[in-house]
Amino acid sequence: MRQYRYPKLTPEEAAAWIENGQMVAFSGFTPAGTAKAIPAALARRARELHARGETFQIRVITGASSGKLDDALAEAGAISWRAPYQSSRILREQINAQEVQFIDLHLSHLPQMVQFGFFGHIDYAVIEATDVLPDGRVYLSTSIGASPTFLQYADRVLIEINHFHSPRLNEMADIYLVPPPPHRSPIPIYHPLDKIGRPYMAVDPKKIIAVVESNEPDHCGGFEPAGEINRKIARQVVQFLHDERAAGRIPKDFLPLQAGVGNIANAVMFCLGEDPDIPPFTMYSEVLQDSLVELMERGKLTGASACSLTVSNEKLVQIYDNMDFFAPRIVLRPQEISNNPGVIRRLGVIALNTALEVDLSGQANSTHICGRNLVNGIGGSGDFTRNAYLSIFMCPSFARGGRVSTVVPMVSHADHNEHSVQVLVTEQGLADLRGIGPTERAIRIINNCAHPAYRDYLRRYLEDSPAGHIRQDLDRCFELHRNLQQAGQMLPDVDLSLFACESGA
Repeated sequence: MRQYRYPKLTPEEAAAWIENGQMVAFSGFTPAGTAKAIPAALARRARELHARGETFQIRVITGASSGKLDDALAEAGAISWRAPYQSSRILREQINAQEVQFIDLHLSHLPQMVQFGFFGHIDYAVIEATDVLPDGRVYLSTSIGASPTFLQYADRVLIEINHFHSPRLNEMADIYLVPPPPHRSPIPIYHPLDKIGRPYMAVDPKKIIAVVESNEPDHCGGFEPAGEINRKIARQVVQFLHDERAAGRIPKDFLPLQAGVGNIANAVMFCLGEDPDIPPFTMYSEVLQDSLVELMERGKLTGASACSLTVSNEKLVQIYDNMDFFAPRIVLRPQEISNNPGVIRRLGVIALNTALEVDLSGQANSTHICGRNLVNGIGGSGDFTRNAYLSIFMCPSFARGGRVSTVVPMVSHADHNEHSVQVLVTEQGLADLRGIGPTERAIRIINNCAHPAYRDYLRRYLEDSPAGHIRQDLDRCFELHRNLQQAGQMLPDVDLSLFACESGA
């Protein structure tokens, strides 16, 4: 049994250090690299205290979403405040009921905000690692995220050593912290696989309270096989990239890609891998997903920079069993570096992200339904959208069996404005919005991206709207959303049978 310099505690003993009302920073970027044993023990403690009539809630901050961690703490009613992103159904319901305060942030902004105390000080950092040395060197597991910043600025640190993970993950890690402004130099990354930091985070060993041992996988869910709608979207995107390369607007040796999390992104990656005219490429992104593991083995993906290994357990074991192959081809970085605007601009990253809805101006809503109810959060999509060489947003043209059009006159919540979005794609087609004025943009979006059942309405809306640089009718711009709330569908007279034969996503 490994002996550590630091006291070894049970999860319950470690959780007992954390008090009501404290700010706790947890490792993890998606379920990858999340602390597991201590959050579960915290949830049990919260239930016990609540049963005795005592209050116990904490302020939770992570790198991004955190899977079971959010679920466990939310089910126990143990979260009072949360940032910067989440994907838990239970926590989402509490946020939308205003039982939990939620701060939705661009993920690249989080480390600096922590550094300067925008949210107050961090009482505890609970960090998953593969090892911690007596001198305070912490070797992180399957995500880097904001863990280096949390380790640096937390008052106290609890380390979870997870023996499930390969100790060779340190071969992928590249931990680099930027100094505070105004004393920053350019980040010297000129290729996605450049390494500029260290394989560990150095921590003052006096801050490390204890070590907790675990042996549990990350529980990152896999993705369903791509349905026909997602395949159509993917084919539109791949054809567009191929055409841009043929026209000389993308270099012959291609550009690095970024792709958001989800089924559409996986479908796009699969189609890119299948297209013989797309050359081998690299990625400068946030996450490495299942579809990319196969592409890397086939030589189509030659290297990937990410923040986490957001892969299924099966794929993770596959990576661990072949570390001689994968370790030189994957770099894991802090999110302040993986999502850094300067690096994204320098490398010419092509950004591929998804939206809940888009509007006739080209704006995209990634976060809220009917402008009110949060889904997950903006995550890192804005970091890449605003700084990409090409910014592409993708979504199906309809939802809820045709009751909802994802192309609307005005988005109910604007996360990405028309100045940042360059290309919109649905299964209906692709709208290249570069270099055309607002009215022409609207016409192209209607003709190419909207579902045929909604095109007449959208055309009439555009024609009837008051003239201006942007044609918009403030009396009617949310009419579809009001119809949805009042009648259960955006167009009460839409023929839903038109959608019945269309495959799901």
